[in-house]
Amino acid sequence: MYISIIGKAGSGKTTLFQALSGVTKSLNGGSRDIVAIDVPDERLEYLSSVFSPRKTVYARIDVSDTIAIDKGDLKNETLNQKSVQQLRSSDAFLLILKNFDNGEEINPVDDFLAIYNEFILADMVQIENRIERIERQYGKKDAPPYQQERGLLEKCLDHLNNGAPLSLLALPEEEEKRIRGFQLLSRRPMMVVVNCTEQTLSSAEFVAEEFRNTLPPHIPVLAVCAKLEAELALMSPEERTIFMSEYGIREAIRSRIIHIALDTLGLISFLTVGDDECRAWPIKKGMNAQDAAGTIHTDLANKFIRAEAVSYKAFVEHGGFAGCKKSGLWRLEGKTYVVQDGDILSIRAGN
Repeated sequence: MYISIIGKAGSGKTTLFQALSGVTKSLNGGSRDIVAIDVPDERLEYLSSVFSPRKTVYARIDVSDTIAIDKGDLKNETLNQKSVQQLRSSDAFLLILKNFDNGEEINPVDDFLAIYNEFILADMVQIENRIERIERQYGKKDAPPYQQERGLLEKCLDHLNNGAPLSLLALPEEEEKRIRGFQLLSRRPMMVVVNCTEQTLSSAEFVAEEFRNTLPPHIPVLAVCAKLEAELALMSPEERTIFMSEYGIREAIRSRIIHIALDTLGLISFLTVGDDECRAWPIKKGMNAQDAAGTIHTDLANKFIRAEAVSYKAFVEHGGFAGCKKSGLWRLEGKTYVVQDGDILSIRAGN
């Protein structure tokens, strides 16, 4: 899971990156810093205390700082190609909007629309160019794959022409796979962080609610003070507790962003346990057991036989695998079983 933090210059984009990553300075020049963040999981911590494995591996989110974006940058191709590719390879965007006056006029909603519409326009240009190439190369020739591609692209273009991002366009699985290779920007879900001052932090939830009522309803919104959150990320646990109490911060931004990102991307985790390793594996909600096995290793998916499965809740309530088996809660599931959040799986595969 790879999230790019985006925003206009001066929005607090890099400060938010520091708050999420705990990194206080650029790693490699600023615009392409990427840091992996462990996803806290109390279930995994408990299982590790039971099995005492040699290592515990949490699900991870990769977070990157990016080059500043403004209206026209993508359409006019003023960003360098590496920065554009970084955006295109993202799974989601975290857009930060400046909501404080430092001597210049601000309009966070306009800033949102500038980037939101920029992604839509960039996708329109990309799709129109591809349709033109298909027309030049194949014209009226009998070329079913390209005719199908053109039909899909025209469907996407019609959607974009209505001012809606492709993240809101429902596609059949086959078409979803085809469109994925284009790395269209508006196909990626977007989350918004409104960057407030220390003085307005007490009304942050009111600010967030105002923005929720203004922005498109599918966009999740948080309001924080990125500067304070960046300071918070560098403190010891004891200092952090006191600091959060003083400013009325109930939950650090890292934890809040992780929860929203998982929900926005439709991700859950299944768990594997043993003396060697206890691990959380993030997968798309609704994934079947065979595909989930493939996240561990492709061979496990290709040679899948069965999945031994028990819920984390049952494991805890019945004192482990033996108690679950005795109570009939330990199961053998086939390829089509839909994995649930917190399932503890052991995959059986052929040679």
